Amino acid sequence: DGRVSSVSVQQLIEQISYVNKAKMIDHFGGVKEGAYEIYNCVEKIIKQDILGCETTELEGKDLGTKEESTAPEEVVFGDVLWDAHDEQEQMEAFQQASNSTCELGFEKYFERLNDLVAAPAPIPPLLVSGGPGSGKSLLLSKWIQLQQKHSPNTLILYHFVGRPMSTSSESALIIKRLTLKLMQHSWLVSPLTLDPAKLLEEFPRWLEKLSARHQGSIIIIIDSIDQIQQAEKHMKWLIDPLPVNVRVIVSVNVETCPQAWRLWPTLHLDPLNSKDVKSLISAECNSANVKLTKEQEKKLERHCRSATTCNALYVTLLGKTIACVGNTGNIDETLQQCFQCQDTVSLYRLVLRSVQESLQSDKEKSLLREILCVIGVSHNGVSESELMELYPELSSAVLASLVHSLHKMCLLTYGCGLLKFQHLQAWEMVRLEYMEEGESVISAYRQKLVEYFTMQLSRDRVTWRSADELPWLFQQQGDKQKLHNCLLNLFVSQNLYKRGHFAELLSYWQLVGKDKSSMAAEYFDSLKEYEKSCEGEESMICLADLYETLGRFLKDLGLLSQAVAPLQRSLEIRETALDPDHPRVAQSLHQLAGVYVQWKKFGNAEQLYKQALEISENAYGAEHPRVARELDALATLYQKQNKYEQAEQLRKKSFKIRQKAARRKGSLCGFALLRQRALQLEELTLGKDTPDNARTLNELGVLYYLQNNLETAELFLKRSLEMRERVLGPDHPDCAQSLNNLAALYNEKKHYDKAEELYEKALDIRRRALAPDHPSLAYTVKHLAVLYKKMGKLDKAVPLYELAVEIRQKSFGPKHPSVATALVNLAVLYCQMKKQVEALPLYERALKIYEDSFGHMHPRVGETLKNLAVLSYEGGDFEKAAELYKRAMEIKEAETLLIGGKATSRHSSSGDTFSLKSALSPNIFLEHGQR
Repeated sequence: DGRVSSVSVQQLIEQISYVNKAKMIDHFGGVKEGAYEIYNCVEKIIKQDILGCETTELEGKDLGTKEESTAPEEVVFGDVLWDAHDEQEQMEAFQQASNSTCELGFEKYFERLNDLVAAPAPIPPLLVSGGPGSGKSLLLSKWIQLQQKHSPNTLILYHFVGRPMSTSSESALIIKRLTLKLMQHSWLVSPLTLDPAKLLEEFPRWLEKLSARHQGSIIIIIDSIDQIQQAEKHMKWLIDPLPVNVRVIVSVNVETCPQAWRLWPTLHLDPLNSKDVKSLISAECNSANVKLTKEQEKKLERHCRSATTCNALYVTLLGKTIACVGNTGNIDETLQQCFQCQDTVSLYRLVLRSVQESLQSDKEKSLLREILCVIGVSHNGVSESELMELYPELSSAVLASLVHSLHKMCLLTYGCGLLKFQHLQAWEMVRLEYMEEGESVISAYRQKLVEYFTMQLSRDRVTWRSADELPWLFQQQGDKQKLHNCLLNLFVSQNLYKRGHFAELLSYWQLVGKDKSSMAAEYFDSLKEYEKSCEGEESMICLADLYETLGRFLKDLGLLSQAVAPLQRSLEIRETALDPDHPRVAQSLHQLAGVYVQWKKFGNAEQLYKQALEISENAYGAEHPRVARELDALATLYQKQNKYEQAEQLRKKSFKIRQKAARRKGSLCGFALLRQRALQLEELTLGKDTPDNARTLNELGVLYYLQNNLETAELFLKRSLEMRERVLGPDHPDCAQSLNNLAALYNEKKHYDKAEELYEKALDIRRRALAPDHPSLAYTVKHLAVLYKKMGKLDKAVPLYELAVEIRQKSFGPKHPSVATALVNLAVLYCQMKKQVEALPLYERALKIYEDSFGHMHPRVGETLKNLAVLSYEGGDFEKAAELYKRAMEIKEAETLLIGGKATSRHSSSGDTFSLKSALSPNIFLEHGQR
């Protein structure tokens, strides 16, 4: 009834009002109901804010593999790896920079910035300079907000550099991020190099390309650019003449601005005048209901007159310190202490001491020191859960109280869920206060973090956190041997690479003194060692991912001949452990084709891209961004071969898909997709029966399915099916899509009888409604056949496997590799039924197709020879079996020579290689769009 039940609740409510992203839930009733309310609220926030922010596109769900729950999702934009954490960190940095409600007389600066945008080109970058804490970040973020509001045609790319040596200050990542943003806005998806030197070279070209297409100004803003190591060297594109509609603004501290840049036009932030000082302190005091006397106001005005005592951060901190004392404490005494502090660092020291004094015990004071020091020596900050694991004696109540005080007093802030210092001066103060003894103290705290993250690794928990912190800590400690061992942990390197931290990975290898070739050889050896321990489907899928990462890494290093073998191995494993038509196979084909393009082997590349395109269309539908990616790749390939007409046709097709996807998602990266879908729920519940609503219900079902919420997914998919049957009639192809999706869901829940019934209905509709070579028909045929096989109904599976061969022959012609794969699947089935005589000609025909398509030494030829060898052996023809097996082994040896040693395949030592492929094949994907 609006009354507060206790003093502690009142205090909690007051604390919450300070926190940026807090949500309070009013609740009356039992504990269980309260917990349920909170669960629902948190689930909603996660789905809308977190998943909505980090999920870029809906993929068909891979039921055969579970990604590491702790690893951030790899987001592919074109072929470039995008790190959702880096992007979220920038969004949060921007929000925090613009948090202040005080404008501090910025109007005159806004006018100067507006003049820059309007000035005729060419014009060098504008330098925004000022002392530490003078309000540069605040000014730029507020101006960005104004530009976004009043000039919607202006494209603004910003980057806020955090603490020196943190990820946000790494030049290669900054340039990569800005380039990706340019690509995103221009819808260009050409391959992007990850080599830091080439990236720096290519950035001005991307800028030129986009500026020619963009109807309006492009503004690039880099805050605290002087915190980047060797800024002049890595940001030399700033010196070149910029395109006419491009403006660049960078902010620097006066003391650390590179000499060459001081000649640029400069906007210098003046110290605050007495009016601004007064309004800033009043704002802080009013928020805590503290009234100052006239005498106290005069004293403050007299104190805040030097350059160091009238900058924005110092005055804000001063206001917070007075507000904190409140009406209960002695304000005059506090003012006297503050007046002893002549700069921000010393004022921060006073703030820290006041926090220390508020603590109950020496133990809590000691924990405060530990927390600040461990954050201080980390690469990017430390999370609350990590702190509680590092210090088991630290209770959540004490930690919450400490963090609240430190956050309120501008010492700490959050970024991507990590606690870090809010300002450089806070970090500097902690160093002076706690680490004056020098390197030995810093080293001891680093060692504590090293031991913690090493323990995480030993439990096979390679998270983005251990990959971010551990190699960096070894680098700081100068321990090359441990850094070397850490890099040879395949999952650490994979994590860094997949998140686009290529330059960082390369710099670590350079530090341990390895050139590219020896680095490649060491990774191969580690992978071969790891492969020996791989048992079962899940670990083989994981192994395929590692091989793919290695292949892509070698390709980016320019080691093309060495990149082929790991990518080929990844392809083989995926075809075996998953299914030849699995989208992960398309991914392998795409990556392998990319190497052949760079190698100028265009014929090989074309064939691989076409196979990848076919698989993607079958799995995702013809209008999915993954299909657009394959079309773009083929178009680029045709352009290189001067086949301009074919290239243009594919580009147009791809552009239409991307346009549709952009409209559907609200933006190209689609960060808000889940949020939009959630808002449609209510409308759908009350809405009319329409084909569009039925399609959206189907997509919602798929969304929940992807989140493993099978019960909710089932509800939506059933509603979609019912609505489609009412609106379109039960024999419409869209009904087949809903039936197919429900069947896939029941298969996942192991309700095989229900799945069988629905697949059969879907197949019946599609047979009657679609052309005999239609991809959707092939899709249902394949998955029903796999289900029959799983249920042991081999006789029912045979006609479907035969139909699969027939469909592929009609689609691609009798000599296409896809036909060979379908023939092999049918042959495996006959072998399971002990019908070796029927299987033999199928294997022989598949072998001929593979040899004609890929050449006599291709791994697929080797695998088929091995299967034929087993058949001959079982048929008593030992001589022929030996000959076939010998040929298969020669192919295997030639392959292992390529990758520098003998890499045995655990899935290729017996004749049932392909039976594994089919038996383990998961019932893969739900269908999204219309077929």
